[in-house]
Amino acid sequence: METQEQINYSRIARAIEYVRRNFQSQPKLEEIATFVNMSPFHFQRMFQDWAGVTPKQFLQYLNVEYAKKILVKNGQNLSDTAFQTGLSGTGRLHDLFVKIEGMTPGEYKNGGEHLKINYAFNQSPFGKIMIASTPKGICYLAFTEGDDTEELEKLSARFPHAAYTKQHDAIQRDILSVFMPGVQQLDQVKLHLKGTEFQIKIWEALLKIPSGSLTTYGQIARETGYTKASRAVGTAIGNNPIAYLIPCHRVIRTTGVIGDYRWGSTRKSALIGWEAARNIQN
Repeated sequence: METQEQINYSRIARAIEYVRRNFQSQPKLEEIATFVNMSPFHFQRMFQDWAGVTPKQFLQYLNVEYAKKILVKNGQNLSDTAFQTGLSGTGRLHDLFVKIEGMTPGEYKNGGEHLKINYAFNQSPFGKIMIASTPKGICYLAFTEGDDTEELEKLSARFPHAAYTKQHDAIQRDILSVFMPGVQQLDQVKLHLKGTEFQIKIWEALLKIPSGSLTTYGQIARETGYTKASRAVGTAIGNNPIAYLIPCHRVIRTTGVIGDYRWGSTRKSALIGWEAARNIQN
């Protein structure tokens, strides 16, 4: 049975998708509310409770022209940005240092043999998520649409020889708090990732993009020195195994179009708008 949080996000996602499909006609509040089977009053209240702004304001953040302005503002300054990813609570903007540790060559080659992985399913403002961790840190975080067994199979494909235990642990609880109201302070978040040297370099570059900011695939390629391998850079971004914490959702096309996302372009729009709303509030 769906939780109320799941139902609310599902309606918000449907509303975002509706506006994206009908952007040229600029649908009004009443039209969007009707599409998600709600009264305009209740839809606006639900949306503001979730996003902190009205649907109209939120959708302005998803406008191509708004995205272009952010890209121009950021320019080529990723190198000057702190090696951080911004994570927003409802009251204030919190910057959280995220450290990546790559798997050892042995762990990488043997598919996680002797590696113990805890995993659990939880709710977030963007739907159900699966978080998996080793004693060294988070190794996997994904928004999920399928059943638990299907998602575990996806994780197991990354680490076929690991030992899995379905349980929450302290590392996972810390991560969940970034989505919750009233966050005051979090310790350093550690990620324990399976990736090539090239992939990890690209994922580290993504951590330089602050919350509420956007960059392009081309800028990431230039930043990492792989200007002649932009397609490979795009593939590495798309293969990011840690949703939200490694913010690949903040990478869009040069045209200002939001583009594809491993966990759905509608969810990517929701993430971008949600962060923009919190940055403006702060």
